[in-house]
Amino acid sequence: MLNRTLFDVLPIQEVVANASPSAWRDGLVVSQGPGALTVMLLDGQEGTLVTGATPEVGEPVAIHPVAEVVAVGGTWYSARPLVGADGGAS
Repeated sequence: MLNRTLFDVLPIQEVVANASPSAWRDGLVVSQGPGALTVMLLDGQEGTLVTGATPEVGEPVAIHPVAEVVAVGGTWYSARPLVGADGGAS
């Protein structure tokens, strides 16, 4: 087992993330506020996540959309997509 810090990550989220390593997507933080951050993925998609992670703007992160986890360095945080008022994910 790898040595990483987990913050608010459920055991099932860790299992899913470890079982599907190809689902990780890299990106850069474009904005960060209380309880949420917006990430521009390297494929050009942008998404806002509700999370306890507090990376700086411009910091690289990795998102696992299936497990709903964001990795900042060696720390994993639970990260749920923020759903907009129109019912779609932001």
